[in-house]
Amino acid sequence: MELLYGPVRDYAWGSRTAIARLQGRTVPSPGPEAELWLGAHPNAPAEVDRAGVRVSLADLLRTEPRQWLGDRVVERFGTRLPFLLKVLAADAPLSLQAHPDADQARVGHAADAGREPGLRNYVDPHHKPELLVALTPFEALCGFRDPKVSAEVFAGFGVPALDPVVAALTTGTDGLREAVRALLTWPTAERADLVASVLAAKPTGPDGGLVRDLAAGYPGDSGVLVALLLNHVRLAQGEAIWMPAGNLHAYLGGCGVEVMAASDNVLRGGLTPKRVDVDELLRVLRFEVLDDPVVGARQVGAGVVTWPVPVDDFALYQVTSAPGEDPAPLTVTGPRVVLCVDGEVTVDDGTGPVVLPCGAAAVGTAQGGPVTVSGTGTAYVTTAGVL
Repeated sequence: MELLYGPVRDYAWGSRTAIARLQGRTVPSPGPEAELWLGAHPNAPAEVDRAGVRVSLADLLRTEPRQWLGDRVVERFGTRLPFLLKVLAADAPLSLQAHPDADQARVGHAADAGREPGLRNYVDPHHKPELLVALTPFEALCGFRDPKVSAEVFAGFGVPALDPVVAALTTGTDGLREAVRALLTWPTAERADLVASVLAAKPTGPDGGLVRDLAAGYPGDSGVLVALLLNHVRLAQGEAIWMPAGNLHAYLGGCGVEVMAASDNVLRGGLTPKRVDVDELLRVLRFEVLDDPVVGARQVGAGVVTWPVPVDDFALYQVTSAPGEDPAPLTVTGPRVVLCVDGEVTVDDGTGPVVLPCGAAAVGTAQGGPVTVSGTGTAYVTTAGVL
């Protein structure tokens, strides 16, 4: 294996402490640091060292696809790394968003080919299901909750303008689309007054706190109210959420390890100054209740846990190692990326050991054998789930 150097994305909602502290750099960082990308997506590929020169992992995959990926990954996904591992660090809410399924992404990307770049919804033809494991307490909005519960919340505001939304939600999932469309297409000039009317009702409890927090940053954004249609989830360290295609969500704050299919397709619905295409978002959304977005960990060996997900683009393992108690080797036969998030570990797949201090990452090709992690610390290992 060899060291992997990932770029840090400086989105405005990012933290100035979390990623810098993880990597042992000066805190606070000069600017917001939102995501550390450890993969080969063309928007921000990670790099490896070749004779003192940093070389893009994406370029290496193009020149030596079968060596890096292995026959089974190439047959299933072509000559691209099918997963992207990230560290996500949010000090402010991300946009309300959803991701397309594989068919929607393929059709949408083809349809976008003739459009101006600023009007495109699909930057690639791939889906983007994602799994996030909390490194710190993490707060998120994940999928629609029971719309009848949301109806009671909206009715409690006593705002007559919201009566049609309440009526739609009272019908259950059949009315979700109508309610979401009504809020997202609310006349722009009237949105600030609508949010102000809800705040004037002095909402209480978790929903009231959520409205106040979001309205402080987005007082004229009807996404503040769309957020109340979603499950409000708080994760402890080590807990995980699974976001399949078509589920509306927003990460509100915290730091986590995130793995996803290697795509950057995002359809936004609010809480953002960026472009929102309501019609396209409504087309890809799944108007169904997501009963529980939290996915439980499953132990698969001494010191090794995973979070089962119903896709084959990726599999994620957490490996915890202590002196004299080395975890069992992970049998992976394709490409692998390893990230140390605590302590210092040595990772090896038979091609040569690499020492990873906290915040460092390594990559290995399909030529490697089972992955072993030793030392004192915690690492995340990602590979393709098709194997």
